[in-house]
Amino acid sequence: MTMSACLAVVLAAGEGTRMKSSLPKVLHPVGGRPMVDAVIDSARKAGASSLAVVVGAGADRLRAHLHKTAPEAALHEQVQRLGTAHAVLAAEATLAQHTGDVLVLYGDTPLVLPETFQRVRDEIARGADIAVLGFEARDPHGYGRLVVRDGRLTAIVEEKDADAATRAITLCNSGIMAFRAGLLPDLLKAIGNNNAKSEYYLTDAIAVGAERGLRAVVVTGPEDEFAGVNDRIQLSVAEDIFQRRARAAAMAAGVTLIAPETVFFSHDTVLGRDVLVEPNVVFGPGVTVADGVTIRAFSHLEEAKVATGAIIGPYARLRPGADVGPEAHVGNFVEIKNATLGAGAKVNHLTYIGDASVGAKTNIGAGTITCNYDGFFKHKTEIGAGAFIGSHSTLVAPVTIGDGALTAAGSVITDDVPEDAMAFGRARQSVFPARARELRARLAAAKAKK
Repeated sequence: MTMSACLAVVLAAGEGTRMKSSLPKVLHPVGGRPMVDAVIDSARKAGASSLAVVVGAGADRLRAHLHKTAPEAALHEQVQRLGTAHAVLAAEATLAQHTGDVLVLYGDTPLVLPETFQRVRDEIARGADIAVLGFEARDPHGYGRLVVRDGRLTAIVEEKDADAATRAITLCNSGIMAFRAGLLPDLLKAIGNNNAKSEYYLTDAIAVGAERGLRAVVVTGPEDEFAGVNDRIQLSVAEDIFQRRARAAAMAAGVTLIAPETVFFSHDTVLGRDVLVEPNVVFGPGVTVADGVTIRAFSHLEEAKVATGAIIGPYARLRPGADVGPEAHVGNFVEIKNATLGAGAKVNHLTYIGDASVGAKTNIGAGTITCNYDGFFKHKTEIGAGAFIGSHSTLVAPVTIGDGALTAAGSVITDDVPEDAMAFGRARQSVFPARARELRARLAAAKAKK
């Protein structure tokens, strides 16, 4: 089966006023990335070689985003919102230059898998003129119905325009359609607006095509895959579907989730085999975890890497740039940002390590802080291998602690510490006999007078 070049037309012109947000609807994230990016990524993986995105009037923020994430896309503006066929026609200039099949997708339907798009394209390659993605709805209310006769799709009827018999159909329209090369521009221009909303429906391309002897077919998939988002409630539903899918995939790949429903993934989370994830862990975007790692409860990771056998948490936070080496430990209430921990290094409690490198087998005591920011610039702390940083040390960057060096507990370190040296950076202790008893007596007397 030979597949032609494919154009994906993504409709992203919806205002999303029901989201109650200044952010364009299709930029709201599911699985840690904007919905429109998920749709475009799946289209690319399904073989789309070119891309057109239809945006709404004044969608400057969406345009700026797409220039970064889909710079190859041709952007078209739908000035008036007159229906889905009218939206696709906004991309007429790109359609006129394209010679292959066309996928019409929606920027607010982020859960469709690449293989599902591919199955629709396969039907076009097998000779269908139009292919539509449909599903058997648990509750068909509100959906367009797919009318199939003798194996052919003859019409898509919107609920507001359907009679009782058509409303009884449970095979519903996802909105996603594929068209044989060269068909779409002419079909779009033949679509009228004789319906309850006086809009130009892309779904009417089926009836127009049937009058011309074109063959349309239905490709079915699971209803959850076609969940669209128009408000915050539907956004939460889409997120829930994504998370259930991600959890199942992780466990199937050899990850243990003790309480799966409490663990949250991003679209690009990568976990190795024999990873153990305790309850209430959040993986933000950009996290890679190697084999045999333990992520303990209530930890949060984002744009971080964790090497084989490391232990993270509980209550740990790995921020962007955190790179934790093999067998290293990051314990409770520890924050790592833009820093590397060498193999076997330990940062077990109540510590901030930012803009730093920590050598292999180094131990960082409780309450240690790398003071990396002077109010204007970030500075680096370099700690060698086998060093021992005493509890409650404050390391004022830029500073270097050599291999095997030691800092005394409670020290403020502002100068470099050579290899195998010991540094004290604290005031000399003074002891005053009986002073505590005298102070208590004085304060008690003062309080008694009140």
